[in-house]
Amino acid sequence: MGFWRPRALATAPAAAKRSVEAPGDLPVRTGRAMPLSMTRLPRAFALGLGQLSDPTILRVLAKSLLATLAIFAVLGVVAWQGLSSALTAYAAGYEGLGGLIAIVLTAIGGWLLFRVVALAVLQFFADDVVRAVERRHYSAAADVPDLPFLAELAASGRAMLRVIAVNAVVLPVALLLLVTGIGTALLLWAANAWLLGRELTEMVWLRHRADKAELAPVSGLTRFLLGGIVAALLIVPFVNLLAPVLGAAAATHLVHRGRARDA
Repeated sequence: MGFWRPRALATAPAAAKRSVEAPGDLPVRTGRAMPLSMTRLPRAFALGLGQLSDPTILRVLAKSLLATLAIFAVLGVVAWQGLSSALTAYAAGYEGLGGLIAIVLTAIGGWLLFRVVALAVLQFFADDVVRAVERRHYSAAADVPDLPFLAELAASGRAMLRVIAVNAVVLPVALLLLVTGIGTALLLWAANAWLLGRELTEMVWLRHRADKAELAPVSGLTRFLLGGIVAALLIVPFVNLLAPVLGAAAATHLVHRGRARDA
């Protein structure tokens, strides 16, 4: 690239000035600049993926996976037994069919609820993921003290209420869109993209904001794209087990790079 020469740059033509590389992760200004979300998101996910072998994150993965699977095992047995009993009571003589329907309905319900349960479980371990990323990449941020337990509990409660409220609004519309074939899937993806993008960035920002009303330094579009990627990963078998942790790591990078940009 050569040495930085401010005087030469000052006398250079405007077109030459625009071709100079911007520092850090900013896009190269050649003509029309790319949206920042299109350059920061891939790097944030790449950095998060590269840290999945970190011992702290591996422990979080193990704990969150065990907790998620245990919750689903209990919920699955309860739902299957309840549905099977209800269907048998209302369809005498079709006990075998009732059991099969119960299994199918339980599997569908589990698939729909997986992202909610996985995110709720991650809330208990998210701070470990955020701290691990901060220790490696943002050492000054890692020194910020933990949130008080009651504040963390309140944040988790608000997040769960938002999930319930959004799904209560979206599900009736999603059922109506079943006739379109793809409308239901797109609506659920969009709703979860908004929820996940908000929750992932907020759980990083809670420890660093100066005021309760202060918003995370991540644009609405970037949050939505972050949540959209994580929501899409949650649909893929086996990958969905890694998605919440990967999303938390990526959100940490986005928040701290946004802080550095605004500083």
